[in-house]
Amino acid sequence: MDKEEKVVVATEESGAESQRKGRRSSSRDSNRRGGDDNRQREQSEWEEKIIQVRRVTKVVKGGKKLSFRAVVVVGNHKGQVGIGVGKAAEVIGAIQKGVVDAKKSLINVPLVGATVPHLIVGKQGSSRIMLKPAAKGTGIIAGGAARQILELAGVGDVLAKALGSRSPLNVARATIDGLKRLRTFEEAARLRGISIRQMLA
Repeated sequence: MDKEEKVVVATEESGAESQRKGRRSSSRDSNRRGGDDNRQREQSEWEEKIIQVRRVTKVVKGGKKLSFRAVVVVGNHKGQVGIGVGKAAEVIGAIQKGVVDAKKSLINVPLVGATVPHLIVGKQGSSRIMLKPAAKGTGIIAGGAARQILELAGVGDVLAKALGSRSPLNVARATIDGLKRLRTFEEAARLRGISIRQMLA
């Protein structure tokens, strides 16, 4: 073989190898991208909101120990919501712990359309919050921690009023307490052992 023919064969072989490597890398990239997409879909289902971040101190032998406390709410806008509290030496660590704690304490919220089934008063400590059904198009009439929880729970129309203490953590827990004790007409009729027509009569 001449030198020119050897060069041509070598370039063809290198081109084939590069194509094989390219196919392998593209398949690997596609697999990685597919895994990332699945992870993003799983993560995108849940939304997180920070209600409060506070710097807290603990008196120990030799001085004071500083740390952070984060109150976080997690929900999927489809009737599932939960709150969690995380404590750590850094803000990011406290938020991450709060998210994990919130996902452990998820509750299912019964909804009638986009509002709550009936009036309820949630209680926690000295905080109370009243949740009242609202007409379509009213929106979420609430403020502070209650508004964030109701938004992530998927409630679209509701009237809420905080009574008593306005502590963000207690208001959040009172809101969760109220949502947890909600009952649909079907559940209430089943618990009473009567039909829905008899209950509404």
